[in-house]
Amino acid sequence: MLSLLFSNPVIFLISFGALILSLTIHEFAHAFVADRLGDPTPRMQGRVTLNPLAHLDPLGTVAMLLVRFGWGKPVQFNPFNLKNPVRDSALIALAGPASNICIAVLISVILKVTGQSLSLFAVVASEVLIVNVVLAIFNLVPVYPLDGSKILLAFLPRDLAYEYESFMNRYGMFVLIALIFPWYQGVSPISFLVSPVVQFVTGLLM
Repeated sequence: MLSLLFSNPVIFLISFGALILSLTIHEFAHAFVADRLGDPTPRMQGRVTLNPLAHLDPLGTVAMLLVRFGWGKPVQFNPFNLKNPVRDSALIALAGPASNICIAVLISVILKVTGQSLSLFAVVASEVLIVNVVLAIFNLVPVYPLDGSKILLAFLPRDLAYEYESFMNRYGMFVLIALIFPWYQGVSPISFLVSPVVQFVTGLLM
């Protein structure tokens, strides 16, 4: 992605801005829902804000510049402050992807109502839409530390949930790295899983 800065600065700014905006809203949604469910931890840490500086992870931001893939600073919350820790933890996790889908749907409606397709606004809006769909679908993959792993825990029987959580806490990051790493012709396993869903959703919206 960094090469775009020199070859096409406008597209670089649009793409990078879309990533920053999407990650900020994603992490804000986690913090907001946790705060609303009774846990003051995110507010005490200054995470219930739309200021991107509160949500950006330095290494994740550098990764976005280099490979157009990055991550934000995870929102911390204390399950013991929640009335129903399993359910509420899943709701907090779901808030991030849900916020991205809401943004994508809103942009889709605006584009269809205005009928714009070739303007600069449409180009920027389409980029933001696609980034939000990718971010939402990717984070729903049930592998730690992605949001999908916390959501899945709420639906598993207690014994199986305990085993799954224990396994993911130990090996989840290694599993995720293995899924992201390109295996065949430069394509990663997670791309085979996520890409068809992303294409289907963006096709519906655009």
